[in-house]
Amino acid sequence: MAYEILEDNFGETGFVLAGIRESGTVIAQTIQNLLVEIAGLKTELITVSLDKKNPQEVSLNRQTDCENKVIILIDDVSNSGKTLLYAIKPFLDTHPKKIQTLVLVERSHNTFPVKPDYVGLSVATTLQEHIYVEVEGSRVKGAWLE
Repeated sequence: MAYEILEDNFGETGFVLAGIRESGTVIAQTIQNLLVEIAGLKTELITVSLDKKNPQEVSLNRQTDCENKVIILIDDVSNSGKTLLYAIKPFLDTHPKKIQTLVLVERSHNTFPVKPDYVGLSVATTLQEHIYVEVEGSRVKGAWLE
C-alpha cells in the first residue's frame, strides 16, 4: 500500500497520515515507516478519535496545517463507510490538496458514499460477520473473521 501511495501521489511533498485511534494509528505508523524507508518521504502523523457507533464528536490529538497537503485517512476495517465519512469532518475546512482513504480490510457493505483508495485485503462477508484487527504495541498482530 505504501508503494501505491507513492505512485498515486508522485511529486507530492506534503503528507498527513491520520490514523483512526488505536488500530488505525498503528497502521498509519507502519505506513509512515515504510514511506520513509522506501522513498525518504517525511510525513506528519496525527490520531483521529471518535465513537465508531455514534460518531458525532470527532477530534484530533493535535492541530496541524493541512493547507495544500495530501491527507490519508487510515482505519483498520471498512464496513459501511460511516467511520471514514465522519472522520473526514475535521479536515474539510483546512483546504487540503486531496483526501484519500486507506484500510487494512474492506468488507464491501457500504451504506455511505465512501470507498477506500487503498485496500490491503477485500473480504466478502455477511452482515452478521465481523472482522477484528488485533494490535500489540506498534504492530498489527493479525486479523480474523468471526
